[in-house]
Amino acid sequence: MIHYQLRCVSDHEFEGWFSNSSSFEDQAARGLLSCPYCGTAGVDRALMAPAVRSSRQKKDERQETPVTPAEVPAATVVGQAGIPDALLSTLQKMRQEVESKCENVGDRFAEEALRIHHGEAEERGIYGRMTPDDHERLEDEGVSVQRLPWVQPAEG
Repeated sequence: MIHYQLRCVSDHEFEGWFSNSSSFEDQAARGLLSCPYCGTAGVDRALMAPAVRSSRQKKDERQETPVTPAEVPAATVVGQAGIPDALLSTLQKMRQEVESKCENVGDRFAEEALRIHHGEAEERGIYGRMTPDDHERLEDEGVSVQRLPWVQPAEG
């Protein structure tokens, strides 16, 4: 899997996971990528800093326990075209469940998650948007968050 930081023409940044670089290129060329914030199909890779590892780090990493599939970050679904019907239906049901049981705090997600974590706000399920910097800050604070693939709701 390869991780790309993506940016839409409206400057929204988000991440995407692809099986390889040609998979990204193919999906982009076919118009299958869209911004999860505004829905535009004008999506390209954003600049990213490479993760350069020393040979010592590579040796240490080989000795670690392998990552299980459950630990691999979930792919960010950035468009609905090409998603099998059964999977799309499941993702739409998941979205409906989250929307019915959790509070949408929008762009205030990171701040509200920290308030809940520190006991400054009522503990409850919330959802919303966060930047990669917000996600890193929450991880540093020990706040457990889960990114979800967010698709358009089912019609009717």
